Amino acid sequence: MKDKLVKNEAGRWVPLEINGEPVIPYQGVGKYIPLGNKYAPPLPSCALFPSDGNKVTTSLKDALVKAGLCDGMTISTHHHLRDGDFVANRIFDIAHDMGIRNLRWFPSASFPCHNHLIPYLEDGTISHIEGSMNGPLGEFTSQGRMKKTAVLRSHGGRTQAIQDGEVKIDIAVVAAPAADPFGNANGLTGPSATGVLSYADMDVRYATHVIVVTDNLVSFPCLPMQIEGNYVDSVVTVDKLGLPEKIIGGTTQITRSPDRLIIAEMTARFCEYTGIIYDGCVVQAGAGGISLAIAEYMHQIMKRNGWKIRVGFGGTTRFMTGMLLDGTMEYILDGQVFDTESIRSLNENRNHIPFTINNIYNYHSKGNFAQFIDMVSLGATEIDVHFNGNVVTHSDGLLLHGIGGWQNCLFAKNTIIALPLFRDRIPVIVDEVTTLCGPGELIDVIVTERGIAINPLRTDLLEKVKGSGLPVKTIHELKEEAEAICGKPDKPRFTDKIVAAIKWVDGTVIDVVRQVADN
Repeated sequence: MKDKLVKNEAGRWVPLEINGEPVIPYQGVGKYIPLGNKYAPPLPSCALFPSDGNKVTTSLKDALVKAGLCDGMTISTHHHLRDGDFVANRIFDIAHDMGIRNLRWFPSASFPCHNHLIPYLEDGTISHIEGSMNGPLGEFTSQGRMKKTAVLRSHGGRTQAIQDGEVKIDIAVVAAPAADPFGNANGLTGPSATGVLSYADMDVRYATHVIVVTDNLVSFPCLPMQIEGNYVDSVVTVDKLGLPEKIIGGTTQITRSPDRLIIAEMTARFCEYTGIIYDGCVVQAGAGGISLAIAEYMHQIMKRNGWKIRVGFGGTTRFMTGMLLDGTMEYILDGQVFDTESIRSLNENRNHIPFTINNIYNYHSKGNFAQFIDMVSLGATEIDVHFNGNVVTHSDGLLLHGIGGWQNCLFAKNTIIALPLFRDRIPVIVDEVTTLCGPGELIDVIVTERGIAINPLRTDLLEKVKGSGLPVKTIHELKEEAEAICGKPDKPRFTDKIVAAIKWVDGTVIDVVRQVADN
């Protein structure tokens, strides 16, 4: 296979063509500079739309037919409905019943509920997925069963691909918790409220045809307009967008694991001691158990010192909105909501502001908000001794996760990977990551329950922790400690078949995923 591949700047063998389209191998951080202009969708005319502004169509099938659904199209959806999503599944039920084939599905993310689509991947209704894949769909891909090669991008990489015309969306379907007949929409109210619709913004602006689907049709105007109706072709009403209990989890929980609480507390202590967090800092928070615990420890540090976080970037949870309410955080710029308290905050607090993913993460822009972040804590499935990170494949080689915003967050001033030293008695720190998702030069600190490893490139942090009493070790020492406890695991076995490509934030190919070999 190597005669058909080239070695990129990360030392990974990658193709020059994916699904018949040329691609560019990874050239290093900041090395690839794009040329040309932004992609532009076809010009519309209001003369083609109802003069009364009523775009309501009788059914989703009618809207898809009106949009010209046919073989080979690209259909985009967003993931604000998460594991409660009915809409994406219904799109492909209709396509299958119409005999449509070879569709490219371009979701911002998929969830276990989308295993409903596996038969359509098998019979060719859907040729392949380009988007973050989780669980059953990722496993299906790892088994080499997808018709074409999957492509995984970060959230920001997805907006870059749309803007650059790397992916041209034929039909964007937006599941909107509230919408009016003209197509103005938001995620703030209704039985399927999601808070924001940030992941749909670029789809709406660049797609050839846009369908808004809602279970909460309101009178014009639907305010605030997170989606503007003059981008929308059709509006469809349905009984339910999805399962509310799986769209918004009302109980995001801090980890109760003693080891993980140690990790969180140690991360917060490290950030305070080294000055990473300070009065007026900018942070990004996550919704995982360790991330929530870190946020709570940081909240205590802020209150104890009389400090304020200037801006918090979300994924937003009640832990962030609590800081907003008590004055330890001044603003939340929100791209994704994880609980009902955060939806309430969006509706009531003028300093809690919906924010598009394009504005936060697009690397092909005139300034990337991610670079303003003083501190972000992330997880990983693997970290290697060169600080490279993997977030998509497990120790058995199976593709079970998407990239999400992980790659984009690496551009923060201080990127911390907070994770247990081993999971299920399998060490997390390895000689070389199975799948390269982020280069080690952008990962600054690894925090585990058994110690902290600082990237040797960060001589400033190494100097600051001298005399701190924090358990600072080398990455090699942490790896050896894990292997002394767990042993050194066997590496996964793969065939030569490439089943997925991993795009870097600039659209270049940083690595590939190969089919897992049968045992």
